[in-house]
Amino acid sequence: MKPIILFKHEAPRHRIDFAPDFTLLDFDLAAGIPDDAARQAARILVTSGFIGVTREEMAALPALELICTIGTGYEKVDQAAARERGIRITHAAGMNAPSVADHAFALLLAIVRNIPVYDASARAGKWREDLPQRPMVNGKKIGIIGMGAIGQGIARRAEAFDMEVSYMARSAKADIPWRYVDNVRDLAQHVDFLISAVPGGPATHHLIDRTVLDALGKDGFLVNVGRGSVVHTDDLITALRDNVIAGAALDVFEDEPVVPEALCAMTNVVLTPHVGGAAPEVQILGVKLMRRNIEAFLAGKPLVSPIPELAEA
Repeated sequence: MKPIILFKHEAPRHRIDFAPDFTLLDFDLAAGIPDDAARQAARILVTSGFIGVTREEMAALPALELICTIGTGYEKVDQAAARERGIRITHAAGMNAPSVADHAFALLLAIVRNIPVYDASARAGKWREDLPQRPMVNGKKIGIIGMGAIGQGIARRAEAFDMEVSYMARSAKADIPWRYVDNVRDLAQHVDFLISAVPGGPATHHLIDRTVLDALGKDGFLVNVGRGSVVHTDDLITALRDNVIAGAALDVFEDEPVVPEALCAMTNVVLTPHVGGAAPEVQILGVKLMRRNIEAFLAGKPLVSPIPELAEA
């Protein structure tokens, strides 16, 4: 009998790859799955950081031993419940980093150079004399919150624009050349552009609030490609409305997939629907990494990319 994988996610590319070797079933605690015996026997569940897995859902899967998340995030997986059960968790560590770093810079250029407004103006027949000039990106100071694979990718791209790079992380990293700042407010005060590339969770919840936005200042721009929960949305809306900062570009939001109407109505904001890590190349790598994790699990070997909090010895 093929091993069972329960899916709490559409994940079409994963399903196509896994279908020849596994029995694939959708998991919905409220609706149940057609085969209760399969629910009882399933050892593997696929989800995402945004969708997650609750303690109640884990309790409904008595044989569950492995949770695989699509993408890097895993913030809505109940780690405490998993730890109590000895359930292991994997994620697609670093797979989407190049795509997200690309997207962060695309957002930065779009908001600083006002690309959406310029595009709309050109389409409407307005020429440049009717539009205000916008600042350069080249040669400015950039601050990056989070210096994992995404943050380092952003920093390398920033160097190509002759930018001075500073960063904040849980600790200074000895193997990178950029300036370390130990708190987000001081980082914001020092830079022209502040980019958030950190995961969600209690440690980063509302890390960027009004005090940080005040420090960034009226000529500063914020970009968020990490998690929406990192930014205090109401504080950001107020800061944008009152010209406390010059603008913001967001790929992530606190209550996804809902985007606040107040942000949609503003012209000093660029918005994208959490697509920073969405690229065909990323999906292919992510599918291969998840398969490697599942095969390692089934063979009794160490996982390839366990989440750091539950990493195996």
